[in-house]
Amino acid sequence: MDSATRLQTILIDSPIGAVLPAIALLNLPDWWLAGGAVRNTVWRSLFGNDCQLVINDFDIAFFDALGNRSQELAAKATLTAQFPDYKFDVKNQASFARWRAGRRPYSSIEDGVTDWLHTATAVGVRLDTQGQWQFFTPYGLDDLFNGIIRPTLAHIHNPDAESKATSFLQKCPCLRLV
Repeated sequence: MDSATRLQTILIDSPIGAVLPAIALLNLPDWWLAGGAVRNTVWRSLFGNDCQLVINDFDIAFFDALGNRSQELAAKATLTAQFPDYKFDVKNQASFARWRAGRRPYSSIEDGVTDWLHTATAVGVRLDTQGQWQFFTPYGLDDLFNGIIRPTLAHIHNPDAESKATSFLQKCPCLRLV
């Protein structure tokens, strides 16, 4: 089984499998579900009860150069109404740098996700218009499937990346820090 099929197999029977079709129906431009929901679902699947990482929220990143914060708020409200037990974080990567101090402007959704703190967090999934699963994995899936916490190149000396890595290890001691 290839890595993408393995990832889909893990995610389809998780809360992600239920939420992903609803995200697709929002018709956000150039979107990915990425971040902790994907990472933690995989690590819980691999390490079982030894890993206490859970889905805290669903990070939905999209790219609309002409968009504004109202798109984010409307998408979040729609998803929260459908799934009141879950939290959603919807961010337009095109405008992220305008309101998040210290962030550089992104040129695309892939540029934004590639800049996330850790390689295992920069994994995106979505459904295309035919309902087929698509994946964006700029660093591959080896770190995700091997339980490796590795900062992306832009965040090697970032205290936020170090702090997050420490919290991952506290909740899931099976992981390895690289």
